[in-house]
Amino acid sequence: MSRVLAVLLPLLLVAALAGCTVSGGAAPPSQAVGDAPAAAVAQSSTEDEQGPGGTGSGAAEPGAEAPGAEAPGAAVPEGVVPAASDRVWLPAPTYGPPTAPPREAVAPSPDPTPEVEDGPFAMNLYRKGDFVAQYTFEWCVGASLQMMRNLTDAKVTRSRATQQDYWELARDLSDSPFGGANPRGWTAALNDLGYGPYTLVSIPRYEDALRVAATAIRDTDRPVGLVMWRGRHAWVMSGFTSDADPRAGDDFEVTGIRVLDPLYPHGSSVWGAAPKPNSLLTPAKLGRQFVFRERRRVNLGVPPGYLLILPTDAA
Repeated sequence: MSRVLAVLLPLLLVAALAGCTVSGGAAPPSQAVGDAPAAAVAQSSTEDEQGPGGTGSGAAEPGAEAPGAEAPGAAVPEGVVPAASDRVWLPAPTYGPPTAPPREAVAPSPDPTPEVEDGPFAMNLYRKGDFVAQYTFEWCVGASLQMMRNLTDAKVTRSRATQQDYWELARDLSDSPFGGANPRGWTAALNDLGYGPYTLVSIPRYEDALRVAATAIRDTDRPVGLVMWRGRHAWVMSGFTSDADPRAGDDFEVTGIRVLDPLYPHGSSVWGAAPKPNSLLTPAKLGRQFVFRERRRVNLGVPPGYLLILPTDAA
């Protein structure tokens, strides 16, 4: 049994998913990057749906959180088809070359006994060029999939076409009645693309969720997906700092979280500004946007809690 699963089993909250886990539906996307110039403030959305393009949440009125909203990324209220006037489109991101130069793949250590470091610990998978902003309000899940691939694979992709393909894959695997991508589709897409195994889990305590995420990154060298805004948005956790190496045992505290928010450089009038890529946030600061998700209209197959798209070791 992998160490990540060993950490989760005592919590009795592991939920393996056969599909992706991002919610997106016919609700108005509120936080994504689009093509037409407009205001730089995004709205908040609803339920675990992110419109027909990705993870996101949007509200019928700018700056107002739609009741019962839940959907990772730039989504909108479930079952509501937004009018064009309900969307706040942002300038498309520019990155220079469409793709970053390939980087050498790092071969895994042949040593079957992982080394444990003494004292405070820090780990970061991020490298320059890994960040990708979402190209539309709906595609926060597609952008997060791109970034998780970049953090894992030697080949980096930042193209709009790939982001759209990834969003559509997550949407198709979400099996959502609202036509968007949800956390289940996000999870399934990672596995379908060959970057798994990943599973959707719900952790009832915030500190435990951070420890589980840090342990997974340490043990697998792969990023964790964070389901933000009670299910309305998607971020990627690329690293962390802690007062001890997670491999030394479970008695450690996470002191900082490295994050990638595809909505950057914009943000939400409800949830706040998007942090700069590769920012190291304190647990308190992350907790302003990474919050407990109650069970709502979308049943993700996991209990209420802090939702993680978690990498695990192959069984």
